[in-house]
Amino acid sequence: MRSINALVGALAALAIGTAIHPPSRAAQAAEPQSQAVDLTKWTPPDLATVKDDDLGKLIKYGYALTTETYKHLGPEVADPAKRYSGNNLACQSCHLNAGTQPYAMPWTGVHAVFPMYRAREDGISTIEERVNGCMQRSMNGKALPLDSTEMKAFVAYMKWLSTGIPVGAKIEGAGTKAIKEPGRAANPDRGRQVYAEVCAACHQPDGQGVRKGQIGDAGGYQFPPLWGPDSYNDGAGMYRGLTAAAFVHNNMPLGTTHEAPVLSDEDAYDVIAFVNSQPRPHKEGVEKDFPNRLRKPVDMPFPPFADGFSAEQHKYGPYDPIRAKLKELRQATQ
Repeated sequence: MRSINALVGALAALAIGTAIHPPSRAAQAAEPQSQAVDLTKWTPPDLATVKDDDLGKLIKYGYALTTETYKHLGPEVADPAKRYSGNNLACQSCHLNAGTQPYAMPWTGVHAVFPMYRAREDGISTIEERVNGCMQRSMNGKALPLDSTEMKAFVAYMKWLSTGIPVGAKIEGAGTKAIKEPGRAANPDRGRQVYAEVCAACHQPDGQGVRKGQIGDAGGYQFPPLWGPDSYNDGAGMYRGLTAAAFVHNNMPLGTTHEAPVLSDEDAYDVIAFVNSQPRPHKEGVEKDFPNRLRKPVDMPFPPFADGFSAEQHKYGPYDPIRAKLKELRQATQ
C-alpha cells in the first residue's frame, strides 16, 4: 500500500510539472529509466566493514537500536529519559534480520525513496517522521527528538543499508508480498486453530511470547508477544489484516521465506484475524489517520469511512466490495 500511495503522489506531481513545462521529445528520450534492484538477489553491506569513525559508530548504534531496541529505548532501561519505546519489542521483530529480509518490510533502499507521499498523513513525510510513526505505533511509545543521537543513528543505518541502490530504483522485495485473498470474511475462530497448531509453540498459547530473561531486565524477547500490553498498538500497520497476513504468509514461522511459505494464504488471512481480535494497547487519534478517505486502505478498521461499509468489514473483509465502492467514488470525483 505504501508503494501505491507513493505512486499516486508522484503521478500527481508529474502531472502538475508537465502541465507547466512540457518536456521536449529530446528530453524525454534522454531521461533514464528507473533501475531495478532485486533484494532477493541483493547482498546487504557487511557491518564488519564499517569503520570505527564517527559515522561508523553512528551506523553501528543504528544497528544495535534495530536489533535490540528494548535494550536502548525500552520501558525497562535504567535511564528514564531513554524510555521512548512503550514495549519491549525490537524493530527487527517486524523488520526481520536487522531490516534486510526481502518481503519482511526491509529497510534496504528506503532511504532513497524519502521524502515521499504517505496517505496516512495525506502529505509528504520525511524518513524521520516515518521512524517516529513506528515508535508511536508498533513500539507503542513516543517520538524521538529529531536531533537526538538515536534518530541520527536510525537514519545513518538505513542510509548505509541502501548503499549502492540508486535513488528512484524499482525495488523487488520491498514491503510485503500480497496474499491471494480468499474472497470471504476472515474467520477468527478458524484462525485460533491455526494459531494453536503453528504459532503457539513460539509465541505461546496465551500470545505473550518468550522473554530472553526476566521482567525488568531490559532483555527483550526471544519470541515477541502478539497481543497484550507489551505488543504493538492498534494504530500499527500490523493491526491491518491484509498487511499482517502478507507478512506472516511470507515470513512465519521464523525462518520461513517468501520462496517456501509454511502458512497458506487462507491460513495467514484467518490467523491474523484471530491475533488482531485479541486485546492490545489503543492508540489515541486513529480516527484522524488517512484524512483523504478515498485513499484509506480497505483494511483500515477505524472510521470514518467514505464507502459506507462497517468497521467490522474493514477489519475482517471481504474487501473486494469495498474496493469497488471506493473506485466508484474516486471516479465520481474526477
